[in-house]
Parts: sequence; structure tokens; C-alpha cells
Amino acid sequence: MKKLNSLLYNVNVLHSEGNMDVEINDVVCDSRAVKPGTLFIAVKGVAVDAHKFIPSVVEAGAAAIVCQDLPQQLDPAVTYVQVEDSTVAMAYIAGEWYDQPSRKLKLVGVTGTNGKTTTATLLYELTQLMGYKCGLLSTVKNIVDTTEIPAKQTTPDHLTLNRLLHEMVEAGCDYAFMEVSSHACVQHRVDGLTFAGGIFSNLTRDHLDFHKTVDNYIAAKKTFFDMLPQDAFALVNIDDKVGEVMVQNCKASKHTYSLRSMADFKCRVVEDRLDGTSLNINGKDIEVLFTGRFNAYNLLSVYGAAVLLGFDPEQVAVKMSMLVPVVGRFQTFHSPLGYTAIVDYAHTPDALVNVLSTVREVLGGKGNIITVCGCGGNRDAGKRPIMAREAANRSDKVILTSDNPRNEDPEAILRDMEAGLDETNRHNVVKITDRRSAITTACMMAQRGDVVVVAGKGHEDYQEINGVKHHFDDREVLKEIMDNQQS
Repeated sequence: MKKLNSLLYNVNVLHSEGNMDVEINDVVCDSRAVKPGTLFIAVKGVAVDAHKFIPSVVEAGAAAIVCQDLPQQLDPAVTYVQVEDSTVAMAYIAGEWYDQPSRKLKLVGVTGTNGKTTTATLLYELTQLMGYKCGLLSTVKNIVDTTEIPAKQTTPDHLTLNRLLHEMVEAGCDYAFMEVSSHACVQHRVDGLTFAGGIFSNLTRDHLDFHKTVDNYIAAKKTFFDMLPQDAFALVNIDDKVGEVMVQNCKASKHTYSLRSMADFKCRVVEDRLDGTSLNINGKDIEVLFTGRFNAYNLLSVYGAAVLLGFDPEQVAVKMSMLVPVVGRFQTFHSPLGYTAIVDYAHTPDALVNVLSTVREVLGGKGNIITVCGCGGNRDAGKRPIMAREAANRSDKVILTSDNPRNEDPEAILRDMEAGLDETNRHNVVKITDRRSAITTACMMAQRGDVVVVAGKGHEDYQEINGVKHHFDDREVLKEIMDNQQS
């Protein structure tokens, strides 16, 4: 239990009514979780304004309520705290409630359009291999030391985030690595956290359904670097033109990585294969089980961050050769018929280009690329024709299919994608709305030496249709198909 006053230490209180020394036994932002003695934080969300639940939380026994708008009728048994922004207040309250766990860890955040999950996960894996306990907060899963916890969103809400960091501290973790989404930056989910470092991977078109413009998207990412303290590091990819923008006015020490330019951390791809790559990083030859230049960037940022955290460069190079690809990120499956299938989370035009360009380069003209891809419903519709065009321009055959249609008509999504095709590439494209049938057809088309790329869902094990999640896993479908094949 803690006193309300202590929880509001860093909160800008506009007005209060009631006992500010009241004892609090829990802090929640979900009205359904309120019990006697609870502090309820009323947040104005995108879809729901929690202020409308204030009468019900009072009835449930809430001891105190933090809100932006005071209700007209105040219950004398409840303490009301008015703030300018409940979301910002929750960030600082959550930190105090869980005893500022980010200050007790070396916390590194990874932001950018593509590569966040791979980079954060590989930093976690590398740090474990170096003999340290650590934690992970990612799109795929959260891990407290070695205990896995399902992830509901890329960056958890303030209370969940601080609770997980607190659990890492309790488990004896020294380090934590987390994805920092643009949504989280705008919604102040990382406010109040103390970071030891931040990494910027790249920035391409994504989430414009939320941010509306690319400039807004860039600005959202930049707020993460603006908040880094002076004793932290900021590691940015300067091969991306936005890299230098990210660290303008940044107080942290600035470091760069590149495959093309002079940088603090420099990488050269010596040889690229479907089963791995030979890299030279800062003069050190490293064999890794990853494919593609995009993964070279991810691995280079991992190397750079590890060195900046104080790990021995020689040991980092040795351990990197032991790292394995993240689930659903350029994950390969080999058919007894002699073709290869790749499952990748590529759901943006740039990510799809990276995967297909890598496959084309590795094949060296000795096989065909058959791509299965779709676009999610209720998301940025502007990227749909671009996705289809890039797939068609970089593949020998393309099957357009459903991704997560959510509450949209799958056929309408496919029509949006088709709009990006012209007469030169349209003849190599077919539509098969059912995703399982699309993957099966692609595998039936494939000959020895070909590569089937199944893009868009990666690690996801569901399809969301009309608001309902149905079990569906691209990897499982491919395994079933290949198990029934005979050489």
C-alpha cells in the first residue's frame, strides 16, 4: 500500500478534492478491476472515454480518482485529483507504484518501422548468452528472465509495462530490451521511464491511419530520442535519411551504424545465402544464421548496442554467431520437393521489398519467386496498391490473399491492392481470397529451386475476421503441406 500523495510525486495536479494522504492498495485504469481502496485513473482513449465510468468505480469502492474532468457530483468518501492529461499522469503514477523499476535496470528501447522485434529479441538472446539475466518486451512475446508472457500489443500500457519491468527487477534481471512503437510515443506510454539507450532502425510508410502524415509519424518516433537522458546512448542508422533527424537536440551520446557510409559501427556483407550470411563488422568476420541486408542492419545495431552497454567486442562477435532468427522473421521451410518457403512479417512496402530483393539476390537467377501477400483491414489503405505493385515487380508470380481483414470486406481490400498493378505485371498476379488455399496453390506452383514467400503475418497465429480471431498460422499450414509431400 502507498499513500496517494507519494504516487503523485511527478504529476502536475491542477486541483484536488478530499484526503490526499489516503492509502491506496491498487492502481488501475480498467473500471472493471476497481475494488475498495483502488486508485482509478480515468483516461480519454481513442475509442472510449473512461470518465463515463466514474460513477460505477465510486460505487465499487474506489478510494481515489485521477481525471481530467471533475464530475459534477463529488462523493465525500472519495479523493478526486484533476490533471491536465490522465495518460501522462498514469505514466508517472505507474512508475511510483512499482518503485521506479526502469531505474534499476539498463533499459534499451528500439524504435523504427521495421526491425524492432528482431533487434530487441536478439539483444535479449545475446545478453542471455553473455551470462546475464534480462527481460524482453516485444510484439511477439514478453519475457521476464526466462518466463514467457503473451504480448497483447507492441508496447504495453503504462501499468502493465511498469509491472513487467518490476517483475524483471524482482527476478534479478540486469538488462531489459523493448520495442517502442510510434503509438506508444504519442500515447505517452514510455513517459517517466529511464532508458540506458535507444536504437533507431529505419522509417518508411506505416500507421498513417493513426498518424495521418509521414511528418507526424517521424515526429512521434523522435519524441523517444528527445526524452533520452544525458548518460544514455542513441544509436541510429545513418543509411536512413531520418536517422540524423532522430538525434537532433538529443541529450544522449550519439552513435551511428551503416552498411554504406563511415560510421561508428560499420558492416560489410561478404556472402549472402538462404541459410546464413558472412559479415564483417568493424573488422571482425562473423558467420550468422540470418539472410539479407535488412538483417545485416539488425545485427549491426545489436552489435553496436551491446558494445555501448559495455560488453567486450570480441565476446559479442563470438556470441552473435550463435543467435537464431526470430519466429516469423525470414523463417525458412524446406520442401522435400526441393523448393524453399519463407514466412516473414513483412507488412509494409519497404519490408516486402527487403525480403523479395534478398531472395532475388540469393537465387541469382536460378529459381522463381512466388509471393503470397495481402493487407490488413481497418488500417492504412494507401499502402495497399503499393504492396501489390512491389510484390508484382519483384516476383515471378504473385497470389493476393487475405491478411487480417478485421471488419472490412476481404474482396474490397484485394481490389484496393489490384489498383496498384499495370498491364506489365498484372498477368502474373492472381487473387485467392482464402489464405490457406493461396498458400497451398503457391506450393503447388513451386518447382525445385524456387522460393515461396508468405508475407504479412509472420509470428501471428490467428486471422481476425469480422472482429473475431480464428486460429491460423502460416507456418503450420506450410508444415502440413510439406509433410504430405514426397520427393
